[in-house]
Amino acid sequence: MKKKLLLSLGILVLVFSSCDDKDDDYAEYLVARPLIMSKAEFATSLSIEVPRPIDESGKVYTYQDYIFINDKSQGIHVIDNSNPQQPRKVSFIKIPGNVDISIKDNFLYADSLMDLVVLDISDIDNIKPVNRLENVLGNYVFFPFGADIVEYTNFDYDTEIVIGWQTVTERRLIEEVEQTRIDFFNDAALAESTNGGDTGQGGSLARFKIVDDFLYAVDSHNINIFNISDLENPQDLEDVYAGFDIETIFNRDNHLFLGSMRGMYIYDISSPATPTFVSEFQHGTACDPVVVDGDYAYVTLRGGNECGALDSGLFIVDISNIESPELAVDYPMDEPYGLGIKDEKLFICDGGSGLKVYDKTDVNNLISLNHFKNIVTFDVIPLESHLIMVGDEVLYQYEYLDDDIKLISQIGLN
Repeated sequence: MKKKLLLSLGILVLVFSSCDDKDDDYAEYLVARPLIMSKAEFATSLSIEVPRPIDESGKVYTYQDYIFINDKSQGIHVIDNSNPQQPRKVSFIKIPGNVDISIKDNFLYADSLMDLVVLDISDIDNIKPVNRLENVLGNYVFFPFGADIVEYTNFDYDTEIVIGWQTVTERRLIEEVEQTRIDFFNDAALAESTNGGDTGQGGSLARFKIVDDFLYAVDSHNINIFNISDLENPQDLEDVYAGFDIETIFNRDNHLFLGSMRGMYIYDISSPATPTFVSEFQHGTACDPVVVDGDYAYVTLRGGNECGALDSGLFIVDISNIESPELAVDYPMDEPYGLGIKDEKLFICDGGSGLKVYDKTDVNNLISLNHFKNIVTFDVIPLESHLIMVGDEVLYQYEYLDDDIKLISQIGLN
């Protein structure tokens, strides 16, 4: 059946201030429209293509001399980083509905909505799909809560599927938008550890994590578990229910740390096929990636729009007693996304406020080492040799200094 719906997010309170515009009846709105594909095309849509401009940069992953950057809901850009001062675009792996990847021994695992696909990347110039497990993952297409308006147009639920969202800024008549919002609600009222094998490294926003012979992939409620001892033929094991609004996963030793909009969940993977709950740390509703170092878990909370909470910050949680995590200290931030740690350096991607670098020797007294302003930041990967960061369709790489870092290269992805 065909449906047509225009809605404005009533979760948000839109405030319009007077300005010098000649026409005060109009305002700028962020409009989201679904990326739609036929179900038949989706099943056969994976392909290897020449490099192309990125549409919206997502998560970043490194493996050997290569960097893999997700193009939200569309696929993966492959970059040769054998010379970090001159990274080179290699190819684009088209995977509709893709958000995350993880790699072990030249086999790349990626989500394609509810499917898990496997690719052989042993020859980076001749990447080959080798397997596809259908309907083994939760459908992880986020609703675009950050948009002011969401438009569905001529979408056939029987034969088509939403693989993601495209957002643009448009000028709209305020009265019409507000009326649509009212009509919608009236209608609604009626109705990182060392693992065996050669694995790569993802950022703090990752939902995929390989630990030895197991791939863990979290959706909003579950840990999806795959035995990958046979790399080409993952075995889908029974999911473990883990909580609500889970967003990220981090591994240290025999524990998984799950970041959610409600808090941090800790699971024991001593028996890797059956993770067991250990403890949780709760906070107010906010977007929440986690990294762990020593006796502390570092959690960034991003408030506003889609995340629920009003305030943003860095929470440092004492996990010396893994069964009873406690807040040690918190610091205000503007709109933090990913974060990373290298030795005593803490890196925080604070959204439009740039990249912030701290000395974390004393967690109760973080010392600012540098603040790279005037850039939009999303996630970081602290490698042994240098730092990789992605944000606003740009890949940045930094050299570690004793008490600082220095930009060594950047490449536009669009």
